[in-house]
Amino acid sequence: MLRLVLVGAVVSLAWSTAPRDVLAAQTKAEKALFGGEGDGPAEAEEPAPAPARAAAPRKERRAAAATPAAGRGKRGRRGGPSGRVVPEDGLRQGPLPAPSGKLHVVSVNTGDEADVTLFNHDGSFDLAALAEINHVLRCRRTDTEKEIDPRLLTLLSHVYDHFGRKPLEIVSGYRNQRKQTSNHFKGTATDIRIAGVAPKKIREFAETLDGGGMGIGIYPKSGFVHIDVRPPPSYRWVDYSLPGSNESEKRPPRGWKRKKLQS
Repeated sequence: MLRLVLVGAVVSLAWSTAPRDVLAAQTKAEKALFGGEGDGPAEAEEPAPAPARAAAPRKERRAAAATPAAGRGKRGRRGGPSGRVVPEDGLRQGPLPAPSGKLHVVSVNTGDEADVTLFNHDGSFDLAALAEINHVLRCRRTDTEKEIDPRLLTLLSHVYDHFGRKPLEIVSGYRNQRKQTSNHFKGTATDIRIAGVAPKKIREFAETLDGGGMGIGIYPKSGFVHIDVRPPPSYRWVDYSLPGSNESEKRPPRGWKRKKLQS
């Protein structure tokens, strides 16, 4: 009897000091033999992989980097454009009446001006009048001219008529520039202002002319309105950029041989 007690004590001591993996294997064998729940508890106790723990700080850093800094939204409002495509139901539904065809433009950069009638008596465009307009709207940096789209000039005549035939001050017309996707480069855009008329009023009226295929943008800090003709859809935007903020895009094409360029 004493021998059995001693043997039992030795077995108990050996069990308590056996390696955990041996115990786990034995426990697994016992559960398999007696219908236990398999490795569920062992999986639950398994520590999370080290990469998962290390990845958390990186994710937090990415999230912090993606979160706008305080005030960034306001700086974006002050320094950049925001725009939208105009839906069909936001466009003019009926045809435009014919404008007078009269147009008086003055370049704010050169002081040149043209006071013309765009149309001949038969309704065709007066080529001499168009040439005068092209000269006033020439590129102020390279002094080069380009034919301005007559559709744009027709719209400007509407603006001229509506605001009491006050001269349209041309801030920018044709630009022989590096960014050749610009409508200014294509001769289909102009930036205008009218003395004594708020840019917002000019924009509001220009929008009534749009039956599709116009771009109209307002530049509150520079005080002018951009009007262009383009393939549909029409587009509207507000740009809070400071004057001269995109001068790099307006520089003449690379390799342009300059004589004397204005700043």
